[in-house]
Amino acid sequence: MGASEENSSLFPIFILTIMALPLVPYTIVRLCRAVSKKTKTIHCQCSSCLRSGKYRKSIFERISKFSTCTNLTIVLLWIIMGILVYYIKHISRETQPFEPFNILGLESGASDSEIKKAYRRLSIQYHPDKNPDPEANKYFVEFISKAYQALTDPVSRENFEKYGHPDGRQGLKMGIALPQFLLNIDGASGGILLLGIVGVCILLPLMMAVIYLSRSSKFTGNYVMHQTLSNYYYYMKPSLAPSKVMDVFIKAQEYMETPVRRSQDEPLQKLFVLVRSELNLDLKNIKQEQAKFWKQYPALVKTELLIQAQLTREATEISTALQDDLRHVLELAPRLLEELMKLATIPRPPHGHGWLRPAVGTVELSQSIIQAVPFSARKASGGFVEGIAPFLQLPHFSESVIKKIARKKVRTFQELQDMTLEDRASLLTQIAGFSAAEVQDVQHVLEMMPSITIEITCETEGEEGIQEGDIVTMHAWVTLKRGNGLIGALPHAPFFPFHKEENFWVLLADSLSNDVWMSQKVSFMDEAAAITAASKAIQETKEGSGATMKEINAAVREAVEKVKNGSRLIMGKFQAPAEGSYNLTSYCLCDSWIGCDKKSGLKLKVLKRSRAGTRGGAVLEEGFAVDDGIEEEEEDDDEVYDDYESEYSEDEDEGKGAKKIEGKNKKKNGAVANGVVEGKGESSGS
Repeated sequence: MGASEENSSLFPIFILTIMALPLVPYTIVRLCRAVSKKTKTIHCQCSSCLRSGKYRKSIFERISKFSTCTNLTIVLLWIIMGILVYYIKHISRETQPFEPFNILGLESGASDSEIKKAYRRLSIQYHPDKNPDPEANKYFVEFISKAYQALTDPVSRENFEKYGHPDGRQGLKMGIALPQFLLNIDGASGGILLLGIVGVCILLPLMMAVIYLSRSSKFTGNYVMHQTLSNYYYYMKPSLAPSKVMDVFIKAQEYMETPVRRSQDEPLQKLFVLVRSELNLDLKNIKQEQAKFWKQYPALVKTELLIQAQLTREATEISTALQDDLRHVLELAPRLLEELMKLATIPRPPHGHGWLRPAVGTVELSQSIIQAVPFSARKASGGFVEGIAPFLQLPHFSESVIKKIARKKVRTFQELQDMTLEDRASLLTQIAGFSAAEVQDVQHVLEMMPSITIEITCETEGEEGIQEGDIVTMHAWVTLKRGNGLIGALPHAPFFPFHKEENFWVLLADSLSNDVWMSQKVSFMDEAAAITAASKAIQETKEGSGATMKEINAAVREAVEKVKNGSRLIMGKFQAPAEGSYNLTSYCLCDSWIGCDKKSGLKLKVLKRSRAGTRGGAVLEEGFAVDDGIEEEEEDDDEVYDDYESEYSEDEDEGKGAKKIEGKNKKKNGAVANGVVEGKGESSGS
């Protein structure tokens, strides 16, 4: 029994050791990172953003930020370790070795008279006849009497003095670090133990896996439902107008499953009146249009009205019954729009190209939702060729303010940005009536806005010139600059209630044929990941071209320096089309800011194939596989949209001519050196 108890006491020590080995160094590493991490404010500091409360952290938000799964796990493990230390210390006190001299209060080697005197003294204090306390009786019998017997018996005392134990030399004892219930197993308890092991180690993980898989099977890796992607793919059309992107966007399954209660009918009716002007209803047949609108699926009606409330900045006017639904719609919007963008640019047969028009419309919808700007503000009006949408994203700007500054010939957003600080402050204070604090807010936002430049090179690796059928590699350096010196930052978005990181979409497209040859998303938030990706790409490219190690290292160092200075490397491949000269356009579209997009022309000259070898198959970007049995639905060419023209839309005549041209843009032969095409995007954005 004693050996079993000793084995059981070793089990907590074993568990404590196993826990401490990884936990102590991991905790030290995390603390060092937390101390060394520099805190930098990357969100907008204007009064509108600060007043929105989005970046204000309450005590509960600070606790929730700390209360991550990793941190809570570390704290829990340290608590368990503390409990184990206390338990082990308590057990060690209970299992002290038998020390007769200490029990009698004597020093080792005391004489017989001293032993008898100490025993009589303790007997008066603990003997049952003298002390009725049960604990005193137990202590007298189990400790004092045994200690006296061990020291008065000559053999026992000699053994204790020689070997430290009254019974003489003790053999080596081996312990097993297992709990007590595992050391005393009989037939019944063995079956129960076996069932417990099977339940905990097999059945419980299996049940958790089944529950997780049954729930996650409905979603993609981006937490978007598979049914949503199916709906988007079905309704996506190549000639989808920018304002019609909304009709596709709201058909997400997440929105379709939003409940519509009877108590929300009246608030929705009031909301309809507020946003009716933005619904593209035919005013000549307004009654029929309204009836048609309300006959749609209720969840679609509700979602569209809530989004229009966000665009028209009427969110504060909606009832409390719809506030939670609005937050739900806006919370899902960024990742749903990202999936919609991927589906717009997914390579499709027969040429393996995406569609430019719906891609641009998707980005413009994202910009409008983040900045809370209606589509009507993008229409050219009142001398504003690009509309007033870029101005409306600035704090304290309204239509009346925009009209006032237009009298001073400031009719484009670029003109406002190009003004000096003194001229801009004078314009806003004297003409618009802004205070000094409001002028400072505008300046903060203008300094937060990104300025993008693109440098693109297209070439066939290891070959001279680009010939039809070649696999063309595109290298693009996208550089971001801000007036405040930041690289990664959160956009100014006081009307969007959630944190939103900037994302940029780089497209290489043929605007005449509406084809997107290549697309890729770019983020400037994670510098470490960008350095790793750029270094690996440059190294692989240089190794493939036969460069020396010295040249490779120099190229990698140059790429790393570029990334640290605010550039990101994009690499992609596409198959060269038939022989001819192609006037392509490179786009860099921001999903959060209006007026920061860049586009530039790029001439691609494809030579007649003269090299030996077969033409490679079409290179497709990663995307959703298209089943052979699914046929693309043709859009009616005569369909007319009462829609604003996107800033990237071509003239109507060119658009009609594009339908007759398919891969034969041979109007101009650009000067191409050795088949290497270079383009630098410095054209003005929207």
